[in-house]
Amino acid sequence: MKTGRSLHELAAEVSARAEQKRDYLINTNFLRFDTAEGRSQLLLPTQEPQLIPVSELAHRQIAERLNIPQKYYDRMREEEPRLLDANVNAWFLNKKEHRMLRTLNGQVRAFLSDKYRRIDHEDLAEAVLPSLSSLPDAEVVSCEITETRMYIKVINHALQSEVAPGDVIKAGIVITNSEVGLGSVKIEPLVYRLVCRNGLIVQDYAQRKYHVGRQVDVDSDFQVFSDETLQADDKAFFLKVRDTVRLIADETKFQLFTNRIKKAATETVEAEPDAAVELLSQRFQLNQNEKGSVLRHLILGGDLSAWGYVNAITRTAEDVEAYDRATELERMGGALLALPVNQWTKPVKKIA
Repeated sequence: MKTGRSLHELAAEVSARAEQKRDYLINTNFLRFDTAEGRSQLLLPTQEPQLIPVSELAHRQIAERLNIPQKYYDRMREEEPRLLDANVNAWFLNKKEHRMLRTLNGQVRAFLSDKYRRIDHEDLAEAVLPSLSSLPDAEVVSCEITETRMYIKVINHALQSEVAPGDVIKAGIVITNSEVGLGSVKIEPLVYRLVCRNGLIVQDYAQRKYHVGRQVDVDSDFQVFSDETLQADDKAFFLKVRDTVRLIADETKFQLFTNRIKKAATETVEAEPDAAVELLSQRFQLNQNEKGSVLRHLILGGDLSAWGYVNAITRTAEDVEAYDRATELERMGGALLALPVNQWTKPVKKIA
């Protein structure tokens, strides 16, 4: 499992970002998109007009919302930025809709719906961490905050099982949130393998809360402010989050995962390792480096059972640089474990 930050470092970063965040609700009719010296910016019509740089994610969200094909959008950015300005501004005027702009450190980090429900990292952490600290056998083993998500990965030392001689797993959970429109708040079961400290995210039984609500209100300078009704809804939601955290101590669900792993440890993959890894890389869209890493860990591990393949994928998570991608690989391991072995080596149908 990729380590990321310490809990103290995560808390400090979350706190620092909370001080730098600003949200605006503005009709696109009042927005102006401008590129100068290769830098795209949005002009916000606040009392003191602001030119704010646009993040890569916000670029993608603008292109998607305005129905500008991403390849064409990127080509205009690189080759004809003035043409991009004209396209975006024309469609801003044409659509005339309210959008929420989320900014951080003076940069537009997200271009979202006016009904986007803000569930911020600091509020989620404040709700979750006290619940975790009350569990004497819980330990935060990995956490991170990236440009797009926050992760908190926790294991329960009191709930463990031996799936093969000397191969011990422990129960855990992964708490994930995005402040920029890339998914719901999620609490997912985690299986932590002691032998190699791999993390396997089981998406069965995951709990989700989507960032969708009613239209929000703004002050005279377009800034979004807190709403008492939303605060009441949030309080109820965070109480549910605290209850869901108890997944980490759910012996019944952990036994289901344990049985699934024990079965995988006895199952054989009907293909040569290189051929099987090639097909799995197509199914999960692994790049060449990741595919090579999976094959290397499979061979070094010396376990060609279905469980060995799952561990080769989750072990690869430690090799990738980006924490977001590492977590995706841990989810891939869980998805592979849930897939019947007789389907592993079937060619993946490509969508035209």
